[in-house]
Amino acid sequence: MAEKCTSNSSIAIVMVPLPAQGHLNQLLHLSGLVSSYNIPVNYVGTTAHIQQAKTRVHGLDPHTITNIHFHEFQTPSFETPSPNPNSFHKFPNHLMPSFYATFHLRGPVCSLVCDLSVNHNKVVVIYDDLMKWVVQDLPEMPNTECYSFNSTSAFMTYSYLWELKGKPFHPGTELYEDIPSIEDCFPPEFWEFLRIQEQFDGKLNCGELYNSSRVIEGLYLDLMAKEYDHGLKQWAIGPLNPTEAKEKSKGSNKRHESLDWLDKQQRDSVIFVSFGTTTTLCDEEIKELAIGLEKSHQKFIWVHRDADRGDVFASDVRKVQLPEGYEERIKETGIIVRDWAPQLEILAHCSTGGFMSHCGWNSCMESMSFGVPIAAWPMHSDQPRNSQLVTKYLKIGLSVRPWARQDEHVTSQMVENAVKTLMASTEGDEMRKRAADLSNAIKKSVIDGVVNRAEMDSFIAHITREN
Repeated sequence: MAEKCTSNSSIAIVMVPLPAQGHLNQLLHLSGLVSSYNIPVNYVGTTAHIQQAKTRVHGLDPHTITNIHFHEFQTPSFETPSPNPNSFHKFPNHLMPSFYATFHLRGPVCSLVCDLSVNHNKVVVIYDDLMKWVVQDLPEMPNTECYSFNSTSAFMTYSYLWELKGKPFHPGTELYEDIPSIEDCFPPEFWEFLRIQEQFDGKLNCGELYNSSRVIEGLYLDLMAKEYDHGLKQWAIGPLNPTEAKEKSKGSNKRHESLDWLDKQQRDSVIFVSFGTTTTLCDEEIKELAIGLEKSHQKFIWVHRDADRGDVFASDVRKVQLPEGYEERIKETGIIVRDWAPQLEILAHCSTGGFMSHCGWNSCMESMSFGVPIAAWPMHSDQPRNSQLVTKYLKIGLSVRPWARQDEHVTSQMVENAVKTLMASTEGDEMRKRAADLSNAIKKSVIDGVVNRAEMDSFIAHITREN
C-alpha cells in the first residue's frame, strides 16, 4: 500500500533503488538529503525491502525518515534461497530472484509518477542505474525528468566502459592496465540481467549522480564527463554517509557493546573485520580467517555473519562453528559480532585503526570518510576494482590476496601478514597517515558533516529550475 502524498509543492522526487542493502542504503540517505531542502520525496520498493532499508539505516536522523513518503508495492512471491557458502563465485546469485521481481514494479511506479505529475509542476525520478527496466516508460510522461544514480565508484564505472571500448589511452589510465577483468567479477546470471538494463542506455536520463567526491575520484569523474557521459550534466554528491558519526551516549541501553569495548582500547589499535551483506565465506575460509586473526596478536572486532537472503527477515540462518575453544582464547584481544553492527560508529571510533573489507563502495566511502586504511579482500562485482582504487591509486590500503589468485582460498598466513602489516608496521602507519589526510580533505568538502553541499546545491538548483 503506497502512502498518499498530499504535498502541493511544485516538484516531487521519486527514488527507485535496487533491492540490495548497499543500494537501498545509498538512495535512502539521498532521500533524507533531498527532503532537507523541503522537497517531498517518494521512496518506492517492495514491502520487505522498504522495511529492510528503514531498519538498517545508520547515520540518518530518524526525524528525516518521517519526511519521506514510502510506497510499498507488492510483487509476486518468489523463492528466497539461502546463500551458497561453497560456490566458486562469491557473487550473491541467491539475490537474483529479488532483482528480477522488481520488473513487476514497472506498472506501479509508472502509475505513481502519473499521479504525482497531476499535482506537481515537475516530477524528478532518481533511479539506481540497475533499475532501468522499471523506469523505461517515465521519460515519455509529462513534466518528468529522470536521473541515473551510480551506486559504484566513478573508477568502476569509467573502467568498465573503458574496457568495453578496448582500453583506449586516456591520461592517467596507463597505471591501471592490470585491473581485474570485468568478466571475472560477475557471473553469467548477472550479465544477462545487466544486458536487459543496458538496452535503455542513452534513452532515459537527463544527468548522472555519483556517490563520490572529486577529492577522491576527480580524475575519473573528469574522464567520465569527457569520454562517456555524452554531454550529460554530472554531480558528485558524496559521501552520502555522514562524515561525523553521532554516537549513542556512553551507558545508553541503545549503545552497541562493541563501542563499549572499543572505549577500553588504545588509539588505532583495533582492526574491524566485516565483509558486508552479500558475502558468505565457506567453513574453510572462516577457519583460516579465525586462525589468522588470532596469530596476528592484534585487537579486532569481527562481524561474523552470512550474506543477506532475498528476505532478510527470514529466520533460518546458517551458524558456522569457530575452532574449538576459539572465543575463550581470544576474549582479551577480540570480540565477535554475529548480527548487525554499527559500522559507521565503529569506523569513526578513535581506537579503530584498520578495516579488513570486501571493498563494497559504501564501505570504502565510509572508511575513507573516517580515515581508516583498508586490508582489501574483494569478493565480486565492483569490489575488485574498488580495491585497486584503494590500494594502487589512493595508496590507503593493501591486498589480503591478489585478485589474480582468486581461485585460491585465503590462508591464515595471508590474513596474519595483512593484519600485521596494516596494524603494526611502518608501511601501515604510512597508509594510516594518507587515509587521515584524505579524510581531512573529504571533511573540508562537506558542510555540517554531511555531503558535498556545493554539488548538492547545484543539483537541487538544476532540478528546481524553471524550464
